[in-house]
Amino acid sequence: MKSAGLKGTVSIELVHEALHAAALRNMDISQVLETAKIDRGLLNAPRARISATSYSRMWVALADLMDDEFFGLDSHGLRRGSYALMTRAAVSADNLEHALRRTLRFLHATLDDFRGELIRSDGEARVVLHDGGVLRRLFGYGTWFILVHGLACWLVHRRIPLSGMQFRNPAPADDSHYRTRFCDNVKFDGETTHIIFASDLLDLKIVETPETVDSFLRAAPANLLVKYRNDASTSAQVRKRLRSQMPDQWPELEKLAHDLCVSGTTLQRRLQQEGLSYQRLKDDLRRDIAIDLLSSASLTVAEVAARAGFQETSAFHRAFKKWTGVSPGAYRSSTTPDQTDAQGF
Repeated sequence: MKSAGLKGTVSIELVHEALHAAALRNMDISQVLETAKIDRGLLNAPRARISATSYSRMWVALADLMDDEFFGLDSHGLRRGSYALMTRAAVSADNLEHALRRTLRFLHATLDDFRGELIRSDGEARVVLHDGGVLRRLFGYGTWFILVHGLACWLVHRRIPLSGMQFRNPAPADDSHYRTRFCDNVKFDGETTHIIFASDLLDLKIVETPETVDSFLRAAPANLLVKYRNDASTSAQVRKRLRSQMPDQWPELEKLAHDLCVSGTTLQRRLQQEGLSYQRLKDDLRRDIAIDLLSSASLTVAEVAARAGFQETSAFHRAFKKWTGVSPGAYRSSTTPDQTDAQGF
């Protein structure tokens, strides 16, 4: 039986990053937050998280407000409707290499501060993101790669696995967002900002068609955030196993390691290399299940606690406040259940 919480969550820190340019321009973000079902009070809770659906709604609402699908991160911007035009241009290419080069030319013609370059050599493909020698915000580089990598994955109807990712920026306090979305091998303080993948993937034929573009765009940007996450890491494999069961059925570490055909020590070491422990991974998944249910389901807090694997509601209250900085009740009152899909790109 599959548990809830499969959509994932986004840290409030990334919400602040997304709102940064609009705030600097003294734009009224009240309607953006209302559309995204994000209570302003959550912005003052440093550990708070929101659902990926809410983040996607916020992205679209900000794009409407700013006429920019790139959060105001570039001095020119990505005007509303640009991503749709870029997608329609890319889908008519013969293979992934042609599609990527077409995508990068489009973004270069549209943005002033970011320029992508595809380099193919010796079995390796590298997309280098040039910034004119001016160090940009880490969030900007990451968002640019989400737009490009997500489109590339959709075009060939499979995830493009990345073997490496590097940023010129110093490492953030928490880099889990980048490791979860892109790959385990994320480095900082590098000479260039780039992603790396196997060059033979560039020869993949484009699978999608002009007829499937509209459905892709309606699902964007939510699909770009969650559908093409890094699925090769040890933590992703563990999450996949846990998500197939209810939390009260989750196995002990040794049993899970046996199911994954490794020793308990090896599993612990691999998770530690990704900056995680089995307990933290379970806590994070319980948190995401709870946030998803509190955001979208008409369940009592006690029922949410049970589905998240807690035998006592009081223990759930303590854990949830530790995870997010607010109580389950306060979180629920700050989000409005909404079963409608967000308008996409």
